[in-house]
Order: sequence, then C-alpha cells, then structure tokens
Amino acid sequence: MITFDQISFSYGSRRVLQEVSFSIHDRERVAILGGSGEGKTTILKLILGLLRADSGRILIDGEDITDKEEDELREVRIKFSIVFQEGALFDSLTVKENVAFCLREYTPLSEEEIDGKVRELLRVVGLENAMELMPEELSGGMHRRVAVARSLAACEPKMFLYDEPTSGLDPVNADNICRLILDLSKGETGFIIVTHKVFDAIRVANRFMFLNNGAILFDGDRDHLVHSPLPEIKTFIRELGSIHLEAGSCRGEEESED
Repeated sequence: MITFDQISFSYGSRRVLQEVSFSIHDRERVAILGGSGEGKTTILKLILGLLRADSGRILIDGEDITDKEEDELREVRIKFSIVFQEGALFDSLTVKENVAFCLREYTPLSEEEIDGKVRELLRVVGLENAMELMPEELSGGMHRRVAVARSLAACEPKMFLYDEPTSGLDPVNADNICRLILDLSKGETGFIIVTHKVFDAIRVANRFMFLNNGAILFDGDRDHLVHSPLPEIKTFIRELGSIHLEAGSCRGEEESED
C-alpha cells in the first residue's frame, strides 16, 4: 500500500531523511521508532502529501503521489485516519460538536444521522457518556480518544496513522490508548505508530523500524529489535527505561486472540 522509494527530505539546510526506502502493507502493524528530530512524524506527513519530498517517489496503492497537487490529494488522504500529537480539539466546542465537525463539513448527513454517527464513534472509543463535556474537562487520555473519534468521522480508513499517541500520558491512560489502537486494528485495518516509547510500541506492533541520522537503521520484528546488537538501538532502549521488555497487557491479549 505504501512505498517509499529513495526518499530524501530536508527542513532548510537540515537533512532529515536520506534516500529512505521501505514498503508497508495496509494490514501491517508497524511502529516507527527514533529520537526527537529523526523524521518519524515527517514520514507520516509525507505519506499524506502534507510535505513534498526533495527527491525520490512515494506510491500509495501503486499510485505515485510525489507530484500531485493539493486538490488531487484528497483521494489519497481519505484512505488514512490520522491522529497527530499536536491535533488539539476545538476548545469552544463540546466533545459531541468536535466529533460532528467533519461530518457537517464533508458529508450530506442530516442532523439526526450525524447525532447517531457521533454516538457510535464515541461508543467505539468508550466516551459516549462524555458527549457534552468541554475539552478542558477531559483527562489527557480522554482528549486523545476524542481525537481518534474525530479522525474516524472523516473517513472509513484503510489504515490508521498515529503520531506519539501515548506521549505525555500516565500508564493507565497509555494502556487505554494501546487497547484502543488494537481494537480499531482488528480485522483488515493496519496502522503505523510513530513513537519514542518503546514499551508501548512493543505492546501493539509486530514490525519495527528504527530511524537514525536520516536512515532506517533497523527493520524487523520484536525479537530482533529486543536482541539487536546495534549500539544505537541498545542505547535508545536503555535510555527510555525500557529494559524490561516483557510484552504488556495489550500485547498479551492480542496474541491470545490470534
């Protein structure tokens, strides 16, 4: 579904990605790891055409999107549900109105149909009883789940994209987000999660890519990641306090269902 072919990208004079190549199928569960500024979020934005590569090609379902104009990218973007870390809710709107926003803007649904759809989406993320709350009344985990519901309102995605979905959350809320990610990916819908939290990535993903100095230093499964001899990966895992790499509750439940 997604192919990067020798992609390079820079922010001004700072090179972020250097001839990066990979392919990800739409049913895969992929975690992209790396430190701050290594290009994790940049990859998501390139997939959506929010940024344009300096060189190389990006293909979505075999279609080259590299040089597409803004009005041509809508058909690409509706294939994905994206939750960016900085994707704040509208402070002046209730939870219900936040989720309904895209439905009102981009669909012909009636108010009754929108109300039903909003209730359904909030039920999916476990927040149907929070419909009338304002964003300031939400916990960090609830805020993130509403953002997921709002992204789902925009389309029926072939794949989910998550930008640091558990960043800044306490362990309980991080665990809830992990469970939600797994619940939403059941069936035929995969995801890409970019994160610096190794333990959360291990709980939900089964393929791991590690970015370092503009290149993919590692691309493999959990066991190869945990036992990698590469000093950069060993240091990254140790510095994040993720030495105890036993699978967490989310991962364990998922494996028991397979």
